[in-house]
Amino acid sequence: MNDQFARMVGDRVRFYRTAARQTKTVVAGLTGITPDYLYQIERGQKLPTIPVLAQLAEVLRIKPGDLLSAEPIAAPRRASNAAGDAIYRAMTAPTTAGPARVSDLGRQVCEAWSTWQTSGHRYSELTTDLPELIATTDATVRGTSGKHRRQAQSVAADLYGLVRTVTKRIGRVDLSLLAADRAQRSAEQADDPLRLAGARWNLIQVMLADGHAQAAEDEAMKALTELQAALGPDHLDAVAMSGALLLLAAVASVRAGDAWTGRERLRQATPLAERVGDCNVCWTAFGPTNVAMYAVSIEVESGEAVEGLRLAAHIDHERSLSIERRVAFLLDQAKGYAQRREFAQTLALLTTAETDAPEDVSFRPAAHSLIRTVMKRGRRTEAAGAVQLANRVGLPV
Repeated sequence: MNDQFARMVGDRVRFYRTAARQTKTVVAGLTGITPDYLYQIERGQKLPTIPVLAQLAEVLRIKPGDLLSAEPIAAPRRASNAAGDAIYRAMTAPTTAGPARVSDLGRQVCEAWSTWQTSGHRYSELTTDLPELIATTDATVRGTSGKHRRQAQSVAADLYGLVRTVTKRIGRVDLSLLAADRAQRSAEQADDPLRLAGARWNLIQVMLADGHAQAAEDEAMKALTELQAALGPDHLDAVAMSGALLLLAAVASVRAGDAWTGRERLRQATPLAERVGDCNVCWTAFGPTNVAMYAVSIEVESGEAVEGLRLAAHIDHERSLSIERRVAFLLDQAKGYAQRREFAQTLALLTTAETDAPEDVSFRPAAHSLIRTVMKRGRRTEAAGAVQLANRVGLPV
């Protein structure tokens, strides 16, 4: 019971801190505790004393009862351009941040990735903390040498992979490309073939988002060949990473107008997924569930909505390790129903996505496009429901 209560209090502290757009260091300092103690409170590992709880409430400008109430809390509004600007400054401007222990830094990056892949409010939770984490990581890389420096570069590669996906989702493709490049350079300095393949996987994501499908496919297949040469067929993490690269190559083929090659890439990935199971190598969430979801994406993107929806009916999307993939799967189905002009089902899937991850519906252009489609083409009740959804997620009507 105490553990559950501690997690509830921690969730609320983190919610109100991120809603106020304050870093852990600032809030901890004003509260009179260490950043590590605040970190443990937010993760539900420590239950704050009453004096600390009262001081946290004062710093966050809320009532102490707000941190204890069992009532649901509303999602904060969309992150503004200020979030992207703060990340940009952290990536480009000199910093006064001090280095951290590499093991502690690695734990923080893993926690940040976990938040990104599991929290429905991941945008507001991460965009506040990322600038500080970037600055600390850069200082740690500069302040270490030898084996420890390679370990720090590995952590930096993981962090910049996260920065890539976050900045992409908040509409900063320029920062997404910069982060992907940083991840690749860090992986090279770490002399880690697996992380280098993961960094290239991130770069391919940027290329796909930027409309360079053929270049993305070429890069995916080149990265796949080099990874297999470096680590061999018996390295299970390399097998999973190979499968993740094949899935991106499949999507790239479809977007380049070659659906049959896309399906062939998917077939090549299937036995790899069966071999490794659902796993999360380099945070790619590769495995049988992800392959099945990509099969739906490929059919819907090819205009084969009936086949895509048939495949989707047999998938338990909750088994995916990543909320991002789960939401993408729901949006793929919504797109399939929109292609069939079945807008009631489209709206129902959008509403499910909003329930699971409200901020994703606020940020994803694919969700915005589907909402507008239902508003314009749906029946009166469907259009009205889409308008209500648009208002809830902050999309101009």
